[in-house]
Amino acid sequence: MDKRKIMLLFALILSLMVVLVACGGNDEDASGSGNDAEEGEATGDESSDYTAGLVTDEGGVDDKSFNQSAWEGLEAWGEEHGLAEGEGYEYAQSNEASDYLPNLTRLVRNDYDLVFGIGFLLEDAISQVAEQNPDTDFAIVDTVVDAPNVASITFAEHEGSFLAGVAAALKTNTDQIGFIGGVDSDLINKFETGFIAGIKSINPDIEVDAQYVGDFSSSDDGKLIATRMYNDGADIIYHSAGAAGNGVFAQGKDLKQNDPDREVWVIGADRDQYDEGSIGDYNVTFTSMIKRVDTSVQQVSNLGLNGKFPGGEVVEFGLEDEGVSIATTNEEALTEDILAEVEEWEEKIKSGDVEVPQTHDDLESYLETL
Repeated sequence: MDKRKIMLLFALILSLMVVLVACGGNDEDASGSGNDAEEGEATGDESSDYTAGLVTDEGGVDDKSFNQSAWEGLEAWGEEHGLAEGEGYEYAQSNEASDYLPNLTRLVRNDYDLVFGIGFLLEDAISQVAEQNPDTDFAIVDTVVDAPNVASITFAEHEGSFLAGVAAALKTNTDQIGFIGGVDSDLINKFETGFIAGIKSINPDIEVDAQYVGDFSSSDDGKLIATRMYNDGADIIYHSAGAAGNGVFAQGKDLKQNDPDREVWVIGADRDQYDEGSIGDYNVTFTSMIKRVDTSVQQVSNLGLNGKFPGGEVVEFGLEDEGVSIATTNEEALTEDILAEVEEWEEKIKSGDVEVPQTHDDLESYLETL
């Protein structure tokens, strides 16, 4: 073997030794950091292995109410696990009912492990898609779908609305109060009947005008109904109308702007809507009936991620676990004396001394006891 070949062979052997030593060094470093490296990989796997998406109802993700709260919950869950929008979680916007099924189907085809339907209007679509995709987790908010791969998330809206009614009865100067609902349905009837029961528990002589928009998106219609109610003497209106409720705030602010001395109040729904009532130095948001849709979405997503998805179960959030409450942001309007009495009624509900009605028939029976 000539000298050139010997030198070449020596160089190859030397290079091989360097590679082997480098590999050994890497192994030693990995074992030195040991659990930290494994935990980092586990965290990454946990984040990427389970994904979640949601489909809004016709109110849209920016309705400043129900859908927005759900999306904020999913965003919080994504941030909690180091995910990015579109890469681990996302939403699909529905502009009309015909969008529900295609939106749900798209998220399933995009391999999302958990798909939320936000609102009772998606009940039929969730039922159909869940049956067709038994290996996918689904969750629906505000109604019950009886299927082994669907978690049904419900709330004690009537209890939170009762407290809002107590506060309104203690605040009104005209003894006329309005309620504006979105779609006349069992769900929104819970808001209405609980609210009226709370009002009448304080003063049975207060008049309550309850009307429905017919959808959750028509803010112009919401404003029109609110205009009539305020003109007829109502000084407080509680809305449970999704994006249509934005029209109630618009009218309240218009009236306050034109006459700053006039007592005009709006009670928001689903999330703290204090910011929606802001107009200059005034704020027409008296309080809001907070419904922790955000918390429920985040909790159910974590259950799915941890292998404990409550498929086939009904998960209810009420006063006991702070699933519903009323906002105390407007301290000037919701005074300490009003809040103190609200808290007394809250304890009566929690103890079972007061059973809040959920339907019109229940309300009629309840009023007979006053």
